[in-house]
Amino acid sequence: MTDLHAEASANTPRTPTNETVNARVSIVVLTFNRRDEVLDTLGKLVALPERPPIVVVDNASSDGSSEAIKRNFPRVAIISLPKNFGASARNHGVAVVRTPYVAFCDDDAWWEPGSISRAADILDQHASVALVCARVLVGRTAHEDPTSTCMANSPLHSSDLPGRTILGFMAGASVMRVAAYREVGGYCPRLFLGGEEELIALDFAARGWRMLYDAAMTVHHIPSAARDAEARRALLVRNAVWIACMRLPLRELLQRMLALNSLRNARMRTLWRTLAGLPWAVSERKTIPQEVELMRKQVEAAALLPGDTGLPAIHTLKT
Repeated sequence: MTDLHAEASANTPRTPTNETVNARVSIVVLTFNRRDEVLDTLGKLVALPERPPIVVVDNASSDGSSEAIKRNFPRVAIISLPKNFGASARNHGVAVVRTPYVAFCDDDAWWEPGSISRAADILDQHASVALVCARVLVGRTAHEDPTSTCMANSPLHSSDLPGRTILGFMAGASVMRVAAYREVGGYCPRLFLGGEEELIALDFAARGWRMLYDAAMTVHHIPSAARDAEARRALLVRNAVWIACMRLPLRELLQRMLALNSLRNARMRTLWRTLAGLPWAVSERKTIPQEVELMRKQVEAAALLPGDTGLPAIHTLKT
């Protein structure tokens, strides 16, 4: 994984006020070939009363996104990458922030006013918490994402913390402690995109960090039409197997391999690409502690739905 420790910033708690939130939280926005969507999102983010620093990481867009952002939002920092790094492009954004906390969102989502300041207050007050995940409202109808519903009903012990304890999160709807993010190395470049949150969540938990869901924080998500659902599904399947190989008990790896084999819409190339990466995944293997595995089984039992594929609940429910 990418080493982010060299860019580490101080994690000194600040007074929990909106006036100082721009000294506590930066926003990192990930974009790829969605010029119109990212411009709309930035219009909402720069209007936030918290006035957070904003960093856009452009994953080598070819539609003029970076140029349009420079013209329309000259105070927004832009990192234009030479190629598409997928989810791990967020690492490049975190490497330049100078705040103790970072809020993430994608180019088709935005934070509701007051949400990131609330997250900063929680992180200030609870040193064991690595991240706080927001409630996500989807589409023009603003209906609750099913993942948010599952998080709100997490079975994990939460009585000593605000919100619900979770074992997974939604990448584009979370505020993280920068020191914790760098401690686990950020997002794994090899996974590219698709269920990438599972690995970082397991690594947080293995190091004793807590993760919370707070329904009082809100992210709005208008899913972009510019997405390849089939390609994303293939990556979800592949990454689920690789992550099991890297962190989970062998029985879980076998279950995911069997589920992969049974998926009707999994093309043969997905199977071969998955198998080709197994030697690398084995080289990265570091099994999670037993207490984290017990938490994972609790969450899995609560999250699996009738008719689910058997691949991890985290790839659809992220909890």
